[in-house]
Amino acid sequence: MAKQLHLGAFMRPVGIHTGWWRYPGAAADANFNLKHLVDFIQTLERGRFDAFFMADHLAVLNMGIAALRRSATPTSFEPFTLLSALAMVTKRIGLVATASTTFDAPYHVARRFASLDHISGGRAGWNIVTTSNPDAALNFGLDDHMEHDERYARAREFYDVVTGLWDSFADDAWVRDQDSGIFFEPERMHAIKHKGQYFSVQGPLNIARPPQGWPVIVQAGASEAGRQLAAETAEVIFGAAPNIKAGREFYADIHARMAALGRAPESLKILPACFVIPASSRAAAEEKKRILDNLVHPDSSLPNLSMRLGVDASKFDLDAPLPPLPPSNQSQSSQATLVALAREQNYTVRDLARLVGGYGGLTMLGTPAEIADQMQEWLETGASDGFNVMFHTMPEGLNDFVDTVIPELTRRGIFREAYAGTTLREHLGLERPKNRFFEG
Repeated sequence: MAKQLHLGAFMRPVGIHTGWWRYPGAAADANFNLKHLVDFIQTLERGRFDAFFMADHLAVLNMGIAALRRSATPTSFEPFTLLSALAMVTKRIGLVATASTTFDAPYHVARRFASLDHISGGRAGWNIVTTSNPDAALNFGLDDHMEHDERYARAREFYDVVTGLWDSFADDAWVRDQDSGIFFEPERMHAIKHKGQYFSVQGPLNIARPPQGWPVIVQAGASEAGRQLAAETAEVIFGAAPNIKAGREFYADIHARMAALGRAPESLKILPACFVIPASSRAAAEEKKRILDNLVHPDSSLPNLSMRLGVDASKFDLDAPLPPLPPSNQSQSSQATLVALAREQNYTVRDLARLVGGYGGLTMLGTPAEIADQMQEWLETGASDGFNVMFHTMPEGLNDFVDTVIPELTRRGIFREAYAGTTLREHLGLERPKNRFFEG
């Protein structure tokens, strides 16, 4: 059997491109409209996507007001509330939510994801983020953002606590014997009694072990600290490789780190973010992109670039190359990707601002066959295990991909004809983890 492609859908915001909500026919309020989101996830499930992926943001004031007033992101649902609702109108598709290890507590996160996994019948995934946006600190009683590498050290301990809490009860702890009056066996319960550098957590978690054992662990960092955390803990990486060469390098690096840790390569899936525009011809797809890019107002371009670089780009000479930058305490991988792109393409600051004002990452456009060709090449040449797909507008982009690209991928034998299981782990081919306290 040919290697199978895995597909997630990046759905918060529902469109990553700054101009998606202005595109002709777009559902402009889709980011905060439950009816639209129900339609979207049901379409994704019809397309047999592995997962619906919901990013999260903990600050509104992360850009200047001139740009913010043109952004579709200031209002959106809290992830667990929305995904619990969407679990009730779907049966198979995975439900991945972001939860911050910098501005949350392990017990809260463990409980929420365990609940979502039970509610959905084993379809939850946790996207571990350290939160790169410094404005978020101001919403949690802090004046300064935690230093980058310290955020990752905290995240590593956070992961240990959360997964330990998920193992609080053996699967067979729940007797519920009405005759004897015994509800559960205390010897099948474990309190982790964790005391570490960042956390002190007694346990046990007040919820049964999740159906998947643990919800699927997802990670998106691509800095040195992020890569190491992913190699140690992740089961899915939502990457940001801008081209296939970078994809192969990242794929090889992560697998080399995993091998050094004794982890099997099949225990992790690497899914780069991929912006797609399918159309009847390449020219038609390029015209869609031209229309979309022209909908990005200049007010949005420089603030977006500043946010991605972690420095104030408005102070640069717009018609000169990007100058040397200090290390970012925000997303180091985002900065590194854009710097490499600017050097490779000889972009001026203005060129780069125009690009990221819309979307500056990996883009596949053209006919369904042309997009399938590119996805197949990435899959078969060690650049990825699939993609985290982003649509150019909603609902048109989603419908076009499901109705035209999915059949082409299926015809080639590299994408499933039907879901083989009911849990997210089954979709991704991941084993159910053993309970560290009760399974040796």
